[in-house]
Amino acid sequence: MHERLGARPVDDIPARSRRFSPAAKWVLAAVVLGAIILAAFFLLRGDGDEAAGGAAVSPDAGPGTAPRVTVLVPGSNPVTANVRVTGSIAATRDLPVGVQGQGGMVMSVLVKEGDFVREGQVLARIDRRVQVQQVEQLRAAVAQARADLKLAESELTRAEQLVDRGFISNADIDRRTATRDAAAAQVNIAQAQLEESQARLGQLDVRAPEGGLILTRAVEPGQVVGSGSAALFRIAQSGQMELRALVPEQDLSQVEVGQGAEIRISGSPTVYRGTVSLVDPVVDAQSRQGTARIVIRGDRKVRPGAFATATIETGSADRPVLPESAVLGDVGDSYVYTVNADDTVKRTPIEVGSISSTGVVILSGLDGSERVVESAGAFLNEGDKIEPARAEDPA
Repeated sequence: MHERLGARPVDDIPARSRRFSPAAKWVLAAVVLGAIILAAFFLLRGDGDEAAGGAAVSPDAGPGTAPRVTVLVPGSNPVTANVRVTGSIAATRDLPVGVQGQGGMVMSVLVKEGDFVREGQVLARIDRRVQVQQVEQLRAAVAQARADLKLAESELTRAEQLVDRGFISNADIDRRTATRDAAAAQVNIAQAQLEESQARLGQLDVRAPEGGLILTRAVEPGQVVGSGSAALFRIAQSGQMELRALVPEQDLSQVEVGQGAEIRISGSPTVYRGTVSLVDPVVDAQSRQGTARIVIRGDRKVRPGAFATATIETGSADRPVLPESAVLGDVGDSYVYTVNADDTVKRTPIEVGSISSTGVVILSGLDGSERVVESAGAFLNEGDKIEPARAEDPA
């Protein structure tokens, strides 16, 4: 069959046999396109291998064979070392306020949550009708004791005038003197009882022990309270708030009392200033974190319980600062590519500090005098030769 087809002239082949179906045309086109792409790939690969081989075996190759890479010399800049922490807002001193005396039924509550109160201000009043009557009774007892004392003193005075005339014996004088002294003692007893009752009456007014912000109110009119009742109010002394920040164990050694901090409270655009007032000496064994208390400088808009973040300013030092594009990393390590005197690159391990809009602070690994690859490090390998171009020089 093949011989007969080969022997026949092309013109003798029927036209229908020389036509291709539409599917065959698409297949043919795809095969041709694939052949073109494959040929181009091998052509470009061969050119690249030839160029690379020429560079590797000919160190004296002319200029232009090494890639041109932008480098910079970071120098040293004064930077503030920071520790970032999170935590919750709480009152610096949270004062519970309860009933001092025997208690009773609450007649009125005079404050609510969020009110600022002064020291000694009445917060609630407890029924005092019985105690008022007791005070009046004891006040009358004091008056009676004073009257008895006055009478005893008068009788003693008259008796002393008559003793010289022989009408009254010295024994009578002694008895009258004792009566006078007993009456004076009764006055003191009655007066002490009156003052005690008045003090108990005063305890029926629930008062603020310190000025500050009412945080909670747990009492309503008609409620019966006593000395064993839970706290009726909680007051933040002077309205002072603090951030109780959780500090990772490895950062605790950098945090000290007196350091400043910037505090950002969730939901608020305001940046608050604060000062570290206390670093707890104990590290939680489960979370491996300690607590630093940062006092927030007075602002009545700060409320306890809010979530906040803070940047503690642990000190200042001269450190190199690099753009983020210059810092590379793999598992657990950060590094940059520095340029040797012979223009070959070297992988240099670094320790990274804080990261901000100005760049990455380098804590160790660089002294600032090195030439550092600015942004092409991901395309380089240690030992590659480059043509360095200073960042400020035109490309």
